Amino acid sequence: MTETLKQTPLHARHVAAGARIVPFGGWDMPVQYAGIVEEHRAVRANSGVFDVSHMGEFWLEGPHVLEELNALLCNDPRRLVDGQALYSPMCNDRGGIVDDLLLYRFAADRFLLVVNASRREADLAWVKTHLARSSVRDASSEIALIAVQGPRAPEIVQSLTTAGLSTIGYYHFLPNAEVAGVRAIVSRTGYTGEDGFELYVDWNEAGKLWDALRGKEVPPAGLGARDTLRLEAGYLLYGNDMDESTSPIEAGLAWTVKLEDRTFVGSEVVRQHKERGVTRVLAGFALRERAIARHGAALLKDGAPAGVVTSGTFAPSIEKSVGLGYVPPALAAPGTLIAADVRGRSIEAEIVKLPFYRRTRRTKL
Repeated sequence: MTETLKQTPLHARHVAAGARIVPFGGWDMPVQYAGIVEEHRAVRANSGVFDVSHMGEFWLEGPHVLEELNALLCNDPRRLVDGQALYSPMCNDRGGIVDDLLLYRFAADRFLLVVNASRREADLAWVKTHLARSSVRDASSEIALIAVQGPRAPEIVQSLTTAGLSTIGYYHFLPNAEVAGVRAIVSRTGYTGEDGFELYVDWNEAGKLWDALRGKEVPPAGLGARDTLRLEAGYLLYGNDMDESTSPIEAGLAWTVKLEDRTFVGSEVVRQHKERGVTRVLAGFALRERAIARHGAALLKDGAPAGVVTSGTFAPSIEKSVGLGYVPPALAAPGTLIAADVRGRSIEAEIVKLPFYRRTRRTKL
């Protein structure tokens, strides 16, 4: 039986712009327009706009919501103040990652949780189970999400609003701004390694905002460039680099795990992993040839299997073939020489420190 794919409110615009549309997480999504490398370089050098309306959004409300979130998330939501966002894994009882998500605090009793599209239904059931004393409302069909990324993104978005964007720090947001005449939550977050904003707007108003940004000559970018950009920046992709069999410690997300004076779902297993160590860790590697080690390919040491690739691509910003993969901790130190099985060929590789690419300039408004 063929799955019926959902469409974002911008689907017709993507088709009209000549985008190549592919299935992704249950959605028809644009993978590229002009080309992945061209779109990637536009974001790094100037700006690009992404339709990420396939993401899921849940409103969480009630007098017990902060307490219940504290017992659910690996990161500590009590650290947030109004107008601040938090990145966190959410684990199962075995310490495996159910999803990685963003949490926005609007008030002590009101939060917005943003989850991966492919995990929306599973996450909704999981959150409802663990926030039993709070209101959990799926607003995914009401909220569209447009990301504007790149060194010129702040300047471009500022030209469409009277809100003072320079006051928004990294991982902070304005809860009620107006951009191009559209009410928006303006968040200084992103998934590219560049500065920029993620704009949450009413589903039916997304087209107006998209057109205004395109009117500023911001080129559209698809999932292909989003993937190469995030990989260069060392950001993980759920389902590739982590899943319910992976703990945050294995995935290199120990910095998101707050264990002092608190417990959360899976915390005992995660605590053991942190204190006693794990048998595999996620590491970055660079190939010595221009080949791509795909998800699922074997990583080798002295010709023997030693790990597995989770993500791989050619990184346009550094002009190298790079990837992420799980290896034993003894092989995870930068400078360690390994190899990757690429279509039956053993390609030499070196473990390198993440991220592969780091933005060096700070955007000023």
